[in-house]
Order: sequence, then C-alpha cells, then structure tokens
Amino acid sequence: MTQLQRSTGLYFEEFELGDSVVSPGRTITEADIVQFAMLSGDWNQIHTDAEYSKEQMTGERIAHGLLVLSAATGLATRLGFMEDTVIAFMSLEWEFRQVVKIGDTIRVKATVADKKEVRRLGGGFVWFKVEVLNQHDQKVQRGKWKVLVKNRPDA
Repeated sequence: MTQLQRSTGLYFEEFELGDSVVSPGRTITEADIVQFAMLSGDWNQIHTDAEYSKEQMTGERIAHGLLVLSAATGLATRLGFMEDTVIAFMSLEWEFRQVVKIGDTIRVKATVADKKEVRRLGGGFVWFKVEVLNQHDQKVQRGKWKVLVKNRPDA
C-alpha cells in the first residue's frame, strides 16, 4: 500500500501484489465534454444536446465513456509511481458500468493484480486492477491495465 504512494516512479522489482492506491478526485465539467467532443469528433446528442438528453434515460447530458477513461489515465499518472519508469501502456480490458454526469467527481483506485518479468524488454509487465469511483464510491468504470515497467538499473 505505501509503496504506491511514492512520488517517484517505481521499478518492476518494487511492485508488490496487492499494493493499492487511490488518486485525488477530478470533477467532470461541461467544458471537458465539449472539448472531448471536439477532439474525438463524437458529437452524440446524449453528450452535447441538453434538450435531447432531457428525454433520455438519464434526463441530462453524460460524459463520454472514453472521456472518463482518459481522465482516469491522467489521475493514475498524477500518483507518480509510474513517472519515468513505465516504458509502455500495453493493453486494457475495460467495462463501462455507470454514467458520469456533469459535476460528478471521479477518482481512480489502482491495485497491483499480477506481474511478470520480461528481461529482454528491459523490465516486466505489471497488471493493475483499476476502478473509477464517483463521489458516492460507486464503480463507474473498471478493468485491467497492463503496463511495461523498467527494471531497476542495478537489477
């Protein structure tokens, strides 16, 4: 648990199964949704048309699922334990569980789920169980992220 709370990057050898950390929160704004729509080209009405959205299941506009996932990667990076030691983001398995609305505050809980050394790549794979939680501690998204992490220089 404390290992992931360091402000500097962790090397492959330093990750321990079960280590877990929670990020600070980030509130999703209308500006986030509009900017993401501009960047992605996804102008689906459920995200961008307030009048249309009133008549839909949620009764209001919702954030793009991929916007929330993108914000989650930023929150994970802010934790610092991947700083300068992650070689590559390799893959993800992801579920979108609940909607995120304008004004919702999300945070990320990351837990080391597995690891495998791959010396020929200069490090090893670390799999994180990742949960995106809203201000009510509800899981709005979840899944696994696989990253390639550097070996410690003296390893």
